[in-house]
Amino acid sequence: MTVTLDSELKCPECGHKSVESMPENACLYFYQCQQCSAMLKPLAGDCCVFCSYGSVACPPIQKADETGEREGCCR
Repeated sequence: MTVTLDSELKCPECGHKSVESMPENACLYFYQCQQCSAMLKPLAGDCCVFCSYGSVACPPIQKADETGEREGCCR
């Protein structure tokens, strides 16, 4: 299984997009937009900002989707 480690985050406040590297074994709870300085946090039900605002879900979710288990997620 190939895990994607880059995701394009899109700020819901200003629409700015930025490609960011994701940690393989952790979730990123907060991210500050480089353009408008808005502090992003996960939406209800999501484990991290990549799952809420990214083009690709975080690696723990990608792995869980492949195996059908959510134990690897940071929830």
